[in-house]
Order: sequence, then C-alpha cells, then structure tokens
Amino acid sequence: MIDLVAIAIVGLGTYFSRALFIVVLANRRIPDPVLVSLQFVAPAVLAALVVALLIDEDGAVAIGIPELAAFAVGGGVAYKTRSHIWTLVAGMTVYWVVRAVL
Repeated sequence: MIDLVAIAIVGLGTYFSRALFIVVLANRRIPDPVLVSLQFVAPAVLAALVVALLIDEDGAVAIGIPELAAFAVGGGVAYKTRSHIWTLVAGMTVYWVVRAVL
C-alpha cells in the first residue's frame, strides 16, 4: 500500500510540474538560448539511461554482447538519421533480439 501511495504522489508531482510550465508559459515567448539548450535534453537523457544500464550495483562496468550490439546499431542509426526515436527503437530492438537469442 505504501508503494502505491508513493507512486501516486510521484505521478501527481510529475503531472503538476509539467502542467505548471504549460499554464505559466502559454502566452509567453521562450528566449532563444533556452530553446537552443532544450535541444540537448533528449541526447543527455538517452546518455544517462545508457550509462545507468551499463553499470552494475557495485559501480563496475557490466557490458555484454547484447549491450555492445545495441550500442553499435544505435550509434549507427543516430549517425545516419539524427533521430532520437529511431536510435532508441533500433538499439532496443537489437538488444532484445540478441538477448533472446543468447
């Protein structure tokens, strides 16, 4: 029950923090430096997710064949398409397939 309450509180907090920006900034122009810096949010989040997945509980690097294959394919797709979505889809697909095969 405590877990459910924690999930609900975090979910509501996330919703209200996002809704606050929409309501407050609805009729305002966002400065160009802010828009430029927002372009780097998706790559930074993707890099943080990748690093979090490649580190085990002790802080040691834990890279196997599925991770290396997904990293290589994701890197190639990112280089060719410059699309965060296609990079994520390609990398995760390769990861799941290689992991299922091995």
